[in-house]
Amino acid sequence: MKIFVAAGLLILIFIWYLTFLATRLDRLHHRVETSWANLDGLLQRRAAIALEIARSEIADPASAMLLTAAAYQARESRIENRSASESGLSGALGLLLADGQSSERPAEIVLLRELSELTDKIRIAISLHVDAVTRTHLVRRKFIVRLFRLAGTAPLPITYEFETDVL
Repeated sequence: MKIFVAAGLLILIFIWYLTFLATRLDRLHHRVETSWANLDGLLQRRAAIALEIARSEIADPASAMLLTAAAYQARESRIENRSASESGLSGALGLLLADGQSSERPAEIVLLRELSELTDKIRIAISLHVDAVTRTHLVRRKFIVRLFRLAGTAPLPITYEFETDVL
């Protein structure tokens, strides 16, 4: 009788552990999705600010055209091409800011300050997203998770190349 109770207790503990892992994995997948949604929103705002900068007098006509093209490409690209378009926008913004053109107009100073603050927020959002993806990969690599298919049909989260670029 004691053997059956002990075996039943071990089975209950094992089932509890499986549900714990499944719940943790579900929370990690949710964290990846929310971190990506936050990062995507920030990247869309950066593209909008880049368009405003291109329309302002900060950029010369050639830089404005390059920045406008990169911003539209970043805003409208599909997920497969997102990495290249975001890297292109980062490069265009980097070229514009490296020229050292300064403006004394308050509206343009506000735009540049907003871009700087947004870039800092994007760096933080990228680190949060990469951390969430890394933690999800660590849990999904466990043998027990793969054996019992605790991830279900959730796709394996990925990081994108532009996340390693310096903004």
